[in-house]
Amino acid sequence: MTAHRAILAVLITGGAALGQDTGPAAPRPAQGPGASAQNNAATGEITPELDAAVARGLRYLADQQAPEGGFGEGRYGRNVAVTSLACLAFMADGNLPGRGRYGPVVAKGLEYVLSNCTENGLIADDASNGPMYGHGFATLFLGEVYGMTAGGGDTVLSGRVHDALVRAVQLIEKTQNDEGGWRYNPVPYDADVSVTICQVMGLRAARNAGLEVSKETIDRAVDYVRRCQNPDGGFKYQLETGASGWPRSAAGVATMYYAGIYQDEAISRGLEYLKREALPGSTAASRAHWYYGHYYAVQAMYLSGGDQWGLWWPAIRKQLLSEQLAAGSWEDKSVGDSYGTAMALIILQMPKRYLPIFQK
Repeated sequence: MTAHRAILAVLITGGAALGQDTGPAAPRPAQGPGASAQNNAATGEITPELDAAVARGLRYLADQQAPEGGFGEGRYGRNVAVTSLACLAFMADGNLPGRGRYGPVVAKGLEYVLSNCTENGLIADDASNGPMYGHGFATLFLGEVYGMTAGGGDTVLSGRVHDALVRAVQLIEKTQNDEGGWRYNPVPYDADVSVTICQVMGLRAARNAGLEVSKETIDRAVDYVRRCQNPDGGFKYQLETGASGWPRSAAGVATMYYAGIYQDEAISRGLEYLKREALPGSTAASRAHWYYGHYYAVQAMYLSGGDQWGLWWPAIRKQLLSEQLAAGSWEDKSVGDSYGTAMALIILQMPKRYLPIFQK
């Protein structure tokens, strides 16, 4: 355990060592209504087994980086979305450009993303299919980098990140459709919950980093997501009639949180739906978009805190640790193992509390 994490452990657990394996996590009492897990850590959140799995996963992921800095394979090769998520996985361990064991990996990934920033603000590689997904994840990545490095280090690089981030935010604001959401392409024609959460997280990261973000844009996005919620508490893909699905429902709940709404009936109903349909290890939830869904679900439970986090965290930790391959990777047959590994690592490192986006 690093000195930083040792101090952090004392601060947030009252002296209990985060690295001690104490079995299933019991939630600490929430401090006030709507308290997240940010300052209310569950007992034994980080175990020796988790530390070892993360170390293997980070080594594997670093080895997958292409010479130009990108990540991804197959039809998602050298993809700005996968690259951004991979870099966030390293940043979740405290690595930044010029800082940490994997600082050079993050720096190369950042250069790759910056090299794919266009004059109109869109962040997309040549092979992007549905570029607004990649744009949202890349905006999130740039927001986290800028927020964690502004005021120190390479001022020229900081300026480049700031300029790209400003243009990226402006593009998101300009391409919101009349319903209040976004879809695959940077045109304001239609929308879905899945692409919408990507843009909301990008906007939240930019706002956290000090950039100006339109409140009206956020309010319209929240209204759109609310209207996508079904009576069962889950969320449909688009406003037209459709069944709930747990991955997009996790995204729907996360949208509310990242818009700054922490107590709401829509959130409560969404959390209950997720516990019924997708609690790791206890249901036959579909594996389609599994990492995507759990990436948002663990954030929703973390921001909810209390009993929700105490129930969800040990369950997803156990499942992910059991599914890690010998090479250190996590398999995703749809997008690729770099993506699956990055998502698994981001989920498993939530208790490290490094990334600003996961805080209220």
